[in-house]
Amino acid sequence: MAEIIQRDGTWAFDGDALRMTPGRNKNVSPLRTMLGELTVPLGALAGVSFEQGRKTGRLRLRLRDGADPLLQATAGKLAEPNDPYQLTVESDRYGVAEYMVDEIRNALLLDQVPSGPVDSYLLPGPSVPLSASAGDGTASFDGEHVRLEWNWKTEDAKSAAGTRTLALTDITAVEWHPAIGLENGSLRFTVRGAETKAPPKYDPNSVELWGFKKDPLMALVAAAVQARLPHPTASPAPTGKEPVKELPQEADHDALLRRLRELGDLHKEGVLTSEEFTLAKQAVLKRL
Repeated sequence: MAEIIQRDGTWAFDGDALRMTPGRNKNVSPLRTMLGELTVPLGALAGVSFEQGRKTGRLRLRLRDGADPLLQATAGKLAEPNDPYQLTVESDRYGVAEYMVDEIRNALLLDQVPSGPVDSYLLPGPSVPLSASAGDGTASFDGEHVRLEWNWKTEDAKSAAGTRTLALTDITAVEWHPAIGLENGSLRFTVRGAETKAPPKYDPNSVELWGFKKDPLMALVAAAVQARLPHPTASPAPTGKEPVKELPQEADHDALLRRLRELGDLHKEGVLTSEEFTLAKQAVLKRL
């Protein structure tokens, strides 16, 4: 068990999953507070790193592409204060942070977790019902319908039609973009049969964002919807006509033998303890 407690939050790793709880510090972003505790299974992790600074360091978690609907919906555009997969570390806890990194890396190695993309979400996304207000409207999602309500700052051409209710079955995509410089951001829903390239200011299926503190909360709505849409990289359903391709048994046997040799080398180099090496070797031998 590895655990690091900081004002920014707490990370606890038990070998199977990393549990991340946001801190109660007033500087913790509303997005992380509203998102709450996250449990990331080991199979969703692609890597972890720790960067030291003079006064503080930073733990960074890297997830496999397609594992998290929040990262999918925001396309990696969450700023550092809103990124739940980063943790600020005080200088007197650098040793604990390095131990955390070693534990996670060893677990990834022992379980032979691939770092490549996945074709299904491994995290559930934000819980629903969920509602956020920012920019020119309020977006709510109950798991089946998205409701868009406008405020007094909404462009007349967009607000004239009144409140919008979008069925999840009609939504084909959702995107969140932060405001950058002079360019406004948005929460945009692509609706089947009503695709448009109109700016969010005029698109009745978009909320325009102006770069205020609550803008990132709209990313949670996007993530909750994204989690319930078909995974963007999922393979199409089989038709029953395609031949099933199997790897030769000899190839699988050779791969396991190579894995045994790799484990032996890691044990000799001191990367794996004797106990870790024995457990990993037994797992490979069972597959043989």
